[in-house]
Amino acid sequence: MAHANQPQEVTNYFNLHTAGIGYLNRVREVQVRRGQPFMACDIAALHGASDAVEYTRFDCKVAGGEAERLVRLYMDAVNAEKKVLLSFRIGDLWIDPFLYEKGAKQGQPGASLKGRLLFIDWIKVNGMFEYKAPARQEVTAPVEQAPTNESASTSADAEAEENEPEVKPSSRTARRGSTQTAQSA
Repeated sequence: MAHANQPQEVTNYFNLHTAGIGYLNRVREVQVRRGQPFMACDIAALHGASDAVEYTRFDCKVAGGEAERLVRLYMDAVNAEKKVLLSFRIGDLWIDPFLYEKGAKQGQPGASLKGRLLFIDWIKVNGMFEYKAPARQEVTAPVEQAPTNESASTSADAEAEENEPEVKPSSRTARRGSTQTAQSA
């Protein structure tokens, strides 16, 4: 009983995130024998010089709730072979080695980059802005220490308006409600 009053230790984690811009491909719902089905997709991430772009493919399990909603929403656009470009954040990156089973590389080793799609910042379909995530609100100080003058909130509002996309989101874009979950940086 003496242990009941002792505080429990909090475990801290170090997050390794990969952020970039890429094309959404191969959106699918994966059925598993035991457990819940999950959404998965490929992202062909762009890197290199803009006049000689290279691609790196990530095979992702869609992990973030809002990311899953967006991937489901744009699945039809991907299946219709429209160019769905997005800004993403992937976590828990790992390499999955395999052997090619058919084709010219049959029997040769290969590797797949896998991870969890955590967050989508914005989406363009065929070059048109369709979605922009609301700005994150960082909580850095207790409420009682927040500035009370009007000029601070007015400048923050003006800054938020400057960051809005030039093209208004389409009708199928549903923005998040006022409740937001805290996301790690």
